[in-house]
Amino acid sequence: MMKKNIFIVLVLAFFINACSGDSETGANSGDGTGGSLAIFALKGNYLYTVDNEKLNVFSLINQEQPVKVNDIYVGFDIETLFSNDDYLYIGSRNGMFIYSITNPEAPVLLSNVQHLTACDPVISNGTHSFVTLHSNTICGNNTNILEVYDTTDATNPILLHSRNLSFPKGLGLYNNFLFVCDDVIKIFDVSTPENPILVHSLDKLCYDVIIKNNDLFAIGDNGMTRYLLDENDITNVVLKSELSY
Repeated sequence: MMKKNIFIVLVLAFFINACSGDSETGANSGDGTGGSLAIFALKGNYLYTVDNEKLNVFSLINQEQPVKVNDIYVGFDIETLFSNDDYLYIGSRNGMFIYSITNPEAPVLLSNVQHLTACDPVISNGTHSFVTLHSNTICGNNTNILEVYDTTDATNPILLHSRNLSFPKGLGLYNNFLFVCDDVIKIFDVSTPENPILVHSLDKLCYDVIIKNNDLFAIGDNGMTRYLLDENDITNVVLKSELSY
């Protein structure tokens, strides 16, 4: 299983880099492109990773000799890591943690939000953060919810919205639209974050999505599907290619 996951990551990285020039605008592109289930984030000259309990910081200033410069205890059952500007958003089975990386070698905890025990991917555009809670034999409970937080003040996240879904997993942002991997890929208009509106869906079962410019990559257990998004019409989604593994 581990070898298969490594293969998927390598193929995905190559595929995204190879086709990233096909699109021009759309979602913001940062230092690295990762899904909401990622456990690492590249920011400038630093690589951040999470394991079950810690946030790890690696300096890439000397790219030929990367060095670990810090590790910080976060808590138990840490699962995902997402970066936006000078913040890291960490998802665990029990909550969401927000860290400042203004000092890139010494992340500082700004806040954490506790929730029922459930698997917890999280993404953010800075002003708002989006969390899916889902349950399975590992995570426990029967919680399957999309949550929206106001994180304008990163020290004081405020829950704005919560709704039941079927079994939501990975999610991604494209301009003012939120893509959620559920029983299908559901697309919500979140221009008013406290009131997400379902505007479209794609008949695809997947566990995470990665959005790079106008490309949408839907990653499933047995393959990856690439779609082309239209920033002027979110319902105009074109299937570009499929890769089985």
